[in-house]
Order: sequence, then structure tokens, then C-alpha cells
Amino acid sequence: MSKTLDTIWTSCLSVIKDNIPLQAYKTWFEPIKAIRVKSNVLTIQVPSQFFYEWLEEHYVDLLKKTIKKEIGPNAKLEYSIIMDNNSKPYTVKIPTTDSNSTKNRPVNMPVNINASQPHPFVIPGLKKMHVESNLNPTYSFENYIEGDCNRLARAAGFAVAEKPGKTAFNPLLIYGPTGVGKTHLANAIGISIKNKFPNKTVVYVASDKFTQQYIEAVRNNKVNDFTNFYQMIDVLLIDDIQFLSGKIKTQETFFHVFNQLHQSGKQIVLTSDRPPVELIGMEQRLLSRFKWGLSADIQAPGLETRIAILQKKMYIDGIELPKEVVEHLAYSISNNIRELEGALTSLIAQSSLNKKAITLSLAKQMIEKFVKNTEREVSIEYIQKIVCDYFDMPIELMKSKTRKREVVQARQIAMYFSKKMTKSSLANIGMHCGGKDHATVLHACRTVNNLEETDKNFRVYLVDLRKKFHFQ
Repeated sequence: MSKTLDTIWTSCLSVIKDNIPLQAYKTWFEPIKAIRVKSNVLTIQVPSQFFYEWLEEHYVDLLKKTIKKEIGPNAKLEYSIIMDNNSKPYTVKIPTTDSNSTKNRPVNMPVNINASQPHPFVIPGLKKMHVESNLNPTYSFENYIEGDCNRLARAAGFAVAEKPGKTAFNPLLIYGPTGVGKTHLANAIGISIKNKFPNKTVVYVASDKFTQQYIEAVRNNKVNDFTNFYQMIDVLLIDDIQFLSGKIKTQETFFHVFNQLHQSGKQIVLTSDRPPVELIGMEQRLLSRFKWGLSADIQAPGLETRIAILQKKMYIDGIELPKEVVEHLAYSISNNIRELEGALTSLIAQSSLNKKAITLSLAKQMIEKFVKNTEREVSIEYIQKIVCDYFDMPIELMKSKTRKREVVQARQIAMYFSKKMTKSSLANIGMHCGGKDHATVLHACRTVNNLEETDKNFRVYLVDLRKKFHFQ
């Protein structure tokens, strides 16, 4: 019995939803309508030309796999694009080319990739076949923006990629908070190694997936095959190693894998959301080995780096935005690159779906909702941007040494909100406000408190600004 259109598209969406972030799924797949399937051709309707181009650029491989799975190997995809001039739909053949640079060559490995799940390893015995590297080809060094926040980690990663297993950086442990680029850097190392050394077997795996694979191996009595597989890899990249904490048996197996790889001169790269000293629940013998190489931290990116990241993403995606929009995004989202890029994607999607030009006003509306719905500490830079916008004043003027009354007032208000809304020290707040000392910041906070009680106009300023910060 042949499948219906609804059955085919529902099955495709189910697979797609499991393989991309929820926000991306809602933005790029929920608006799609499947309108017909005929002679192995599935036609989907998308809201705009931009929407079609974005799918082709970012999700065509995923669409290819899911549609072929549901319809068959000869499946084709047709886009029906809603346009003002009612032009005919585009017909697009599903590409068959792959990114060979991130693929491993056939090797004798006890591994089989089960396509029904994202990269689990089932261990049926020794077979000669392709071992998936699991590397994301978009996470390359070319797309990785260097700044003060990541300079050491990037330099170490680049050295490792040039001479895997032959530097003092083995293991290389990259640590830092969520969303600052650890996964990107780990993938960039793997991709670079595959480009320079095509015969090396490189595998990237998240630690929770490693644990799942180990549990599956235990269930199937294949622990030795599981261990042997990982011990035969040339470059092992494990993401979020902190999730091995408390998993004693998995740690024990990883300990043996680590020892064999290190003794054989193979490269190990780990990422973590905290330094080794703070990895609670990790065996001491593993922690001591993590310290054999280099632990390099990545911090939240500075303003210039955030602007550069946005500009790079816009260049890659072929997008142009007004300078003031880019700067507003960079000022507003300071701690998480993933959130920063997500905000840019959401802004572009809103503009496309609503057929509105991307303006500073639209960006402010989107960011206002984003800040309101995201639990996070706002930055000093964001506070300064909001205050300066409110008083129609350049940030450079507020940070200058001028003693003009209106400038001093804006500076003091920015210091006041920075103390209230961030965990920064008085000295750090002063440094961001033109190199003032902690006593100046303390004086500013007292002045603002006094004026709020005695000056009606000043009190209005604070009320308005609190609304902009959603701060009660």
C-alpha cells in the first residue's frame, strides 16, 4: 500500500525534528506545506525565495536523507515558492555530492553505523567499512573568529591540527561556558587534520553519546569490541567531557582508551564547561591524565569579536544588514555565541516571513522579546547601549572624560544599572565606563539613589529605563 502525502511528510518532519535544534525546526520547517507527491517527486511550498535558498544552503542534506528514506532512492524534491509575481515553482534535484574532506577512508574497525539513530555504534564484529567522523563541515578554522577570548585555545588547536599527537598539547582540553565556541574549535581541529592527513581516522563524539554506546555494548556483551574500536582511532575528539562525571564504569573504559591512544601517540581533544579542577565526580587517575597536556580556556567574546562573528556569518550566508543593526545585536547579546547567531537567524526569518526590511527598529523589537524570554545576566555593554540610546548619545561620548552635566548623568545611570543588574565588581564597571575607579562608581550609585528621591524628571528616566530592561 502506497504512502499518503501526509504520512510521508509527517515521517520526514519527525526525523528532521530529532536532528536539529527545536528553534531551527520551528523557524524553517513548521512553515513548510507539503502539497503533493507524484512519481517519486515531493512538492513542498515555502514562503519566499529567501526561505528556499536558506533550506538549500543549510538543510538540503537532511532533506535528501529523509525524503529518500520515505519515498525511495530516486526521490526528487520540488519547491513551490510563494512570490508576488506568481512565478512557477523551482524543481531541484537532490544533490548526491558529499563533503569528502570530513570523511574517513575504509578501515578495519569493529563498528557499524545504524542509520535509524544519530551516530550510535553497534558492534557486530570486525568489518572493513567507512567510519563516520561525525564532524560538522561548517565548523572550520576559516569560520572561527579569533579574539582575546579564545586566542590561546585557537593557537593550541591549530598546532594540534598541524602535528596531531606530536605536540605537548596531548590531550588538549578546551574549557569554557556554554555557547562560546568549544564545539566549533574541536570540529575545526578534526576537519583540518582530515584535510592534511586523509589517511588518519578522526572521530568526534559527544560524551553522552559515548556513554550510550558503552551501555549498548554492555547490553550486547560487546565491551571489548567497543574498547578496541576507540583504541584504533588516530584522533579522538570528545565533547562535553563533564557528562562522564559519576559514570564510573564508562570512565573506567575511557581510561583504558585514553591510555592506549596516548601511549600510541594518537591525539586526544576534549571539551568541558569547566576546568579539570572543578570536574566533580571524575576519577582522579583520569583528572591527572587530563593535566598531562594543555588546558586552554575560552571566555565570552568581547564586543569587537561579537561584531566580527556576526559579519562572518552574514558573509557566509550572503546577507547584508545595516551597521547599526549588527552593532545592536552585538551589544545586546554578550555571553553566548550560539544565542548571538540564533538571534541573527531569527531576525532574518522574521524579515523574510513578514516581508519587512531589516531595520534597527525591527532588531530592537526582536531583541527586546529575546532578552525578556531568556534567563541570563545582561552585560555592562548592553546596559550602556540602552542608556545611550535613551539619551540619544554616542557611547564614545559617555566613556569620554567630559564633565558635561548630561553626559555625567548618563554615565552615572549606566553605572547604577550595571551594579544592580550584573555581578561585575565596581572596579570592572568603572573600567567599562571610561576607566573610572571603584570609588567613582560607588559615588554614582549614591547620586542616582538620591536624585531618584528628590528629582521628578530624573525619576522618570529611571522608570523608563527599567521598563526597557524589564527590571523591577
